[in-house]
Amino acid sequence: MSAVSRRNLLKNLALSLPVLPASASWASKNIQSGKQDDRIQAGPFTGSRTSLQKYDIPEWFKDAKFGIWAHWGPQSAIEAGDWYARNMYIEGSRQNKYHIEKYGHPSKFGYKDTIPNWKAEKFDADYLLGLYKKAGAKYFMSMGVHHDNFDLWNSKHNHWNSVKMGPGKDIVGLFRKAALKNDLRFGISDHLWISYKWFSTSKGKDKSGAFAGIPYDGADPKNFSLYGVCEEVFTKKLDWNENGIPETWKLHWFNRMKDLIDKYEPDLLYCDGHVPFENHGMDILAHLYNKSAAKHGGKTQAVYTSKRPDDTGKEGGICVFDVERGVVQTIWPEAWQTDTCIGDWHYNKDKIGKYKTTKTVIDLLVDIVSRNGNLMLNIPLPSSGMPDSDELAVLDGITKWMATNSEGIYGTRPWKIFGTGPQSGTTKNEKEINSSQEFNENKRKEYGYEDIRFTTKENNLYAFFMGWPDTPELTIHALGRNTDQKTGEIQKIELLGAGSLDFVRDASGLKIVLPSKKPGEHAFALKIYGNNLV
Repeated sequence: MSAVSRRNLLKNLALSLPVLPASASWASKNIQSGKQDDRIQAGPFTGSRTSLQKYDIPEWFKDAKFGIWAHWGPQSAIEAGDWYARNMYIEGSRQNKYHIEKYGHPSKFGYKDTIPNWKAEKFDADYLLGLYKKAGAKYFMSMGVHHDNFDLWNSKHNHWNSVKMGPGKDIVGLFRKAALKNDLRFGISDHLWISYKWFSTSKGKDKSGAFAGIPYDGADPKNFSLYGVCEEVFTKKLDWNENGIPETWKLHWFNRMKDLIDKYEPDLLYCDGHVPFENHGMDILAHLYNKSAAKHGGKTQAVYTSKRPDDTGKEGGICVFDVERGVVQTIWPEAWQTDTCIGDWHYNKDKIGKYKTTKTVIDLLVDIVSRNGNLMLNIPLPSSGMPDSDELAVLDGITKWMATNSEGIYGTRPWKIFGTGPQSGTTKNEKEINSSQEFNENKRKEYGYEDIRFTTKENNLYAFFMGWPDTPELTIHALGRNTDQKTGEIQKIELLGAGSLDFVRDASGLKIVLPSKKPGEHAFALKIYGNNLV
């Protein structure tokens, strides 16, 4: 980089990012001493892991089990799938070719120039959240900011936001208002911390062809406020870590997250990764938890998620463990969450007709709940803000299933084992558990009637069988007499949506006579009454 370019870069950085305190070690000194500084809300927590290990996951989250997410923003306007803002700058990629064909070369028409296309002309937060509540969601999450550095609220620290550009609406604020109206807990997702590296592709240039050597629009210093100032271009390999991220960006992240918390007081703040930037991240957790405690009689009702087990630990965890597109291998010791999508995260018109089926979603939900988890399901909104007909069909299927079976989902806790059957393999190897959970959902096979999943509530045991057998009898071997589970006496069995059933129990298993007509299309719930079952 030339001396002139470097001066321009530093000048722009000074204009676009907050100035550090006089002492660069200001935050770490306060945290190490346990002092609660005025940049966070006063309350029961300080910005240290030791203090935050007193955190208890609130009961509302443990009971909720099912949430819906609108992973929606300017990248949705293109309707060409995930990570468009990054991939459009990677020469030869699918989205790069699409961008050139539709808009022109990224040296002339960059991501910034696509933002006016996001008009959200059919967006109706009240309608959407009413639909999601009907489908059984107990909490809802809005996108706050994705890796594209575009805020979906009237941001104090970023003029690239949905109020000043694109739809001209406070998306987060409208969703929050609708959530409160529908008595849903409200969450916001943050993907910002890695943007410093993620968006570096915008500073590259083609290696071949008619535009070889011509920098993309992200290399122009006047655009750094959107694209960032990262000098190293991470094209093929994105180092998903904090190495090389400057203190200025970390403080900028903190200020934007604090602004988000102060304006919207979320019940849940989702992080796409681990708790970032140790000192700044710990302060954000403390601020979130203390704001919530001040609102709820001294006890925090807020949730923060992290994808790193070290943050969520079995003992002394500071937040909730989140697994992207995957399921943990055993019953997790604390409440946790899977976040997944029925298609791509950002809307992709090529995925229409290829979404997860209602059965796939229901099987995933039941399996996750049996392992002490929650399912956060993204319904990717098109540019307009109105779900397409295929998405509405999936939601309708979930709605119908919940109307019959939600009793065995909401407010439940795990049993002695999460389940039995062909797809109930577990591991006790902690290293394997922690390394094999993310992105493992595509390895799942379709569940059948032999796949049983258990939940409990009060004194009752629920057993979900994930398909309808060809014969009128269902056998659950794990509930036989004198099994390893040492189950108590069974007095009565009901099939939700159908009524009481006859059964026989012996050493080989619990044998249940099913009705001639099934009460639905997907996972069927047995409610089992008795003594010492739970």
